[in-house]
Amino acid sequence: MYPPVTPPRQVKIGDAAAFAGTTPRAIRHYHQIGLLPEPERGGDGRRRYDYDDMIRLLWIRKMAQAGISLDDIRTAFDGAQNIEETLGRLGDTLATQEADIKQQRAAIQRLQTVGSPLGLLSSPVTDRLSHLPTGALRTSDLDALLVTERIFGPLGAAVQASTFIALATHPDLRAEADQLDAADAALDDSVDPDDPRVEELATQHHTHHKALTQTIEADGLDAAEENLFESYDADQTRDEDTRTSAFEAVTKMPYTYSPARIRCLQLTAQLLTQDHQNTPDDR
Repeated sequence: MYPPVTPPRQVKIGDAAAFAGTTPRAIRHYHQIGLLPEPERGGDGRRRYDYDDMIRLLWIRKMAQAGISLDDIRTAFDGAQNIEETLGRLGDTLATQEADIKQQRAAIQRLQTVGSPLGLLSSPVTDRLSHLPTGALRTSDLDALLVTERIFGPLGAAVQASTFIALATHPDLRAEADQLDAADAALDDSVDPDDPRVEELATQHHTHHKALTQTIEADGLDAAEENLFESYDADQTRDEDTRTSAFEAVTKMPYTYSPARIRCLQLTAQLLTQDHQNTPDDR
């Protein structure tokens, strides 16, 4: 027969930590923050933990494993805060974490399906572009979608995707866009904003935009845009990092545009606005 086991009345910090499933360093931290009262020391100057200490330590570990913060555990023990309030806040935090994990899993799946960097954009964008052959989209296209998604959200970028689908599937429009990009780049700081070339280029941009719009409509891409707003709700596609308005976001995004190029953009926008004002309202 085995000799009877006599449990100790007190144990040292190492034994207490081993039994509770923690570390001596963690227990010392509990003492420092007032979560676990520091016990008396024995004749050798070391802490000794009794039954009540171990019970409290075990409850601390259980609460910590449930995700309750050490500060909330302390206030719960002190009776300074209703535990239901703490649990309510914890539930909200866990719900947010679950949503984040869901989004991260979806992003990983998109990356596995369509590859990088397209897969890093939101699902409304990748859904619209994933059918295009490899290499159809340029790096500059993806860069533009990235910026648009940041400013206007996933649905805004998904609508802009129509432009890049049209460019990728119509070489003539892509060649024309390349010529306009080269002309834009030539509007450097040496060009006066009132130079006639600026207005001429704005007119060319206006014409090109109209051709793009007609192609988007002819190819049925605008119908796909309408379906987006029916298929995706705002909460599903919201960018949690977007905390500023579109205007504020634009003012914080640096550009290297010259005054002449900015003037060209303004003139193009005026022409497009005139088109919109002169278009009969069929609604």
